[in-house]
Amino acid sequence: MPYTFISIPRHHWDKTGDTNVARRVRHSSLETRTARLKLAVRRKPYSGPPLGRGVALLYRRNKTNGTWVLKASDGHGKYWTKAVAEADDFDESNGKTVLTFFEAQDVAKKLARADNGGADSAPITVDIALKDYSRDLIARNANPYNAEHPRLHLTTVLLSKPVALLTATELKKWRDSLLGTMAPSTINRLCRCICAALALAAQHDQRVKNREAWTIGLAGLPDAQEARNVIISDAKVREFVATAYVLDAKLGLLSDVLAVTGARPSQVVRLRVEDLHDHPVRPKLMMPKSAKGGGRNRSQKKVERYSVPITVQLAAKLRAAATGRADDAPLLMQSDGRPWDKNPGQNYHRAVDKVVTAIGSDPAVVTMYCLRHSSIVRMLLQNVPVRLVASLHNTSVAMIEKHYSKHIAEYGDEHARAALLQHEPPIGDNVIALAS
Repeated sequence: MPYTFISIPRHHWDKTGDTNVARRVRHSSLETRTARLKLAVRRKPYSGPPLGRGVALLYRRNKTNGTWVLKASDGHGKYWTKAVAEADDFDESNGKTVLTFFEAQDVAKKLARADNGGADSAPITVDIALKDYSRDLIARNANPYNAEHPRLHLTTVLLSKPVALLTATELKKWRDSLLGTMAPSTINRLCRCICAALALAAQHDQRVKNREAWTIGLAGLPDAQEARNVIISDAKVREFVATAYVLDAKLGLLSDVLAVTGARPSQVVRLRVEDLHDHPVRPKLMMPKSAKGGGRNRSQKKVERYSVPITVQLAAKLRAAATGRADDAPLLMQSDGRPWDKNPGQNYHRAVDKVVTAIGSDPAVVTMYCLRHSSIVRMLLQNVPVRLVASLHNTSVAMIEKHYSKHIAEYGDEHARAALLQHEPPIGDNVIALAS
């Protein structure tokens, strides 16, 4: 074999006292500059010594300085490679960008095993980063879906790759591979979730120095911010709710609450029995806030409530549904007696598709969220102040103006037409035009 283990005296160990230095491997074809320069220049790296289980150091011969390449197993039967540094073929080693054979071994082992001052800790892979992000979301009372959903689209190679070795090029290539399979806005949301997980990993591991890899590689796609705020008429909303009641009484009650309040499904499913204030004339719901917008105080935000008026008819249905149940019990339940999940859409999406089809609409266009959009536009057309509309729907004036202004112009046609200036009054059979 062309390589052997060598023992190095203690006084030749590195300054940190890392005993791994004493376990360096020799390789006659790569160890010296003279031996390397005898190799033919080629793109494919030359095999080098194994540095541990599933880890090896390779060498690519170039016309200029060669390149040290780390090869490591991804744990799924495949390997990933990473250029470590240039070889000292023509230039002397500087300990950073140009390395000797033995220096390259040390750097390669640290990258592959994430050695930190001699500590043998495993590197934080993308897979581990997503798991840590999921636990962080749960700890902050946030939805772990944002950490779980990316797994459906990430490759096994990316999932198993250490975060510290990610490059902007490979991340951009993965992001662009999603084009045509989903909307650009969906790709952007997916990338934001991954960026959050990687940023959290970087916060907890000072060895991760490549933040620009995901900030550049997973940058948002341009012109992907168009909101699909589909508005349906009041008559269609009533038909939607009535059809839902026929299909499933519990689904009907859920859609009824969404239609009347305009709240998000994720808010409504967190309502408790005590949140129903059943006033005989002015009933209301104390709606949980959504805690959208990030931040570290999600738990505090989601505990907060705000008042939303509801109709007397809806209050009566909710009162009947809450009869005999504890104050802290969920107000809305599924037909099988279980509470709605934090992601209720996963439970009701097939039933909603049936409802939408039954009312003659396209399930790809009309969704449960249309009830919220329609509620916002309905209030705006009834001249409810924008600030109040934003407050009742747990959003901001800026978001209302950004996403609903065009809908106001489109659906407010009749309101605007009544205020048009008439240069000449309409002449009917019983109207006589006066002579000038």
